[in-house]
Amino acid sequence: MENIRLYLKESYEELMNHVTWPTWAELFSSARLVIVSTIIISLVIFLFDFIANYLLKFIYAL
Repeated sequence: MENIRLYLKESYEELMNHVTWPTWAELFSSARLVIVSTIIISLVIFLFDFIANYLLKFIYAL
């Protein structure tokens, strides 16, 4: 039980005193980057899927 207590105490100290937390501006900037990247990658995958679907329908129609 003492090991768990020591672990929690040291983890709390590490999080409060040694971890560099991002500012709100940095956090929102990173979130915006992730959202834009996700949208772009989704559109690329949609485009590839649309083209593959069209090609397969064309091949099966032959």
